Amino acid sequence: MQQIANFAEAFIKLFNLGGENLMGLVTGILPTLLVLITLVNAIIAIVGQERVDKLAALASKNVITRYTILPILAVFFLTNPMCYNFGKFVEEKYKPAYYDATVSFVHPITGLFPHANAGELFVYQGIAAGITALELSTGQLAVRYFLVGVVVILIRGIVTERITVMLMKKQAK
Repeated sequence: MQQIANFAEAFIKLFNLGGENLMGLVTGILPTLLVLITLVNAIIAIVGQERVDKLAALASKNVITRYTILPILAVFFLTNPMCYNFGKFVEEKYKPAYYDATVSFVHPITGLFPHANAGELFVYQGIAAGITALELSTGQLAVRYFLVGVVVILIRGIVTERITVMLMKKQAK
């Protein structure tokens, strides 16, 4: 009988902790996310969707910008998962590499711009909790996370592009 009571208490405690976590999000990060999403949508509205599209098309022309600037713009403005739509500006043979670069960037941007991938914010917050416990700056962590992410997406984009082109040539034979 005691085991059933202990199980019931633990079961309810799990939901109470979940509720506390939700309230922490509602009073903490959620208002920030809403304001950031509103700001990004306002920027797009002010600048104009056509200009954003032109900038994306321009960024897709060069190997460096295709795997750095384009994914950064896509993830910042469109957020995850809509950011993959910027692939429409990339030539067909470069689309797998664009996707690889973009999907690899949805986490590194989260520390500076949590609106970009709000669903995975807990990953960054878990890392940041360790930094906070050491009384170090989470701002520096976010910047480093972002910069390393840019280097990684460039490398992944170039490598995936070369593999894709090689496989396409092989398949054409």
